[in-house]
Amino acid sequence: MVDVVEDETTFYSKAERYWQEVPPTVDGMLGGYGNISNVDISGSKKFLQKFLGEGKGKTGTGCALDCGAGIGRITKRLLLPLFRTVDLVDVTQEFLDKAKSYLGEEAKRVENYFCCGLQDFKPEPSRYDIIWIQWVIGHLTDDHLVEFLRRCRGGLRQDGLIVVKDNVAYEGVVLDEVDSSVCRDLQLVRALARRAGLQIVCEERQENFPEEIYQVHTLALR
Repeated sequence: MVDVVEDETTFYSKAERYWQEVPPTVDGMLGGYGNISNVDISGSKKFLQKFLGEGKGKTGTGCALDCGAGIGRITKRLLLPLFRTVDLVDVTQEFLDKAKSYLGEEAKRVENYFCCGLQDFKPEPSRYDIIWIQWVIGHLTDDHLVEFLRRCRGGLRQDGLIVVKDNVAYEGVVLDEVDSSVCRDLQLVRALARRAGLQIVCEERQENFPEEIYQVHTLALR
């Protein structure tokens, strides 16, 4: 990826500027593809429910972290219905401000709104049952992604899980100049997870998305 991202500082500042111009709406969060939100959430719920429950090896439902949360689309539709409390982290303060009204009455179960880039974010140790990281790993360099995943590992409770759901490239790494992000192929995503000391527990491709967008894969890691 080094040959794709020439200057790390510019890579991050360009992305921050891009998101500052994006409207704080579901359509804005999904780059104009607001209509895929229902299919996305229902696929995620099916994936997540395999792991949740009580008993040996099951993931608890106490607290979840929504990474790159934006206005809280995933928090509202996926995490708050399944977990007692949720924390949000996003680099854009305007999105987090909007989240408070977008989440409505259920916002009272959000404990923290962290305004921070994931390259700098340090999850509280042993706090989370689930750390959900969707459509945001492309905004981190390889090294920062590995370091972030390591910190996430430390943020998990017993039997907790990290879930990464993202676009995957057909081959190699593709740079998006518009929002200053990269799309990696599945092999590289897996390799970076392993570098962070994580094992892939489960992996699935999201179905029923439009043909013209990248394939989207979901990986459960611990």
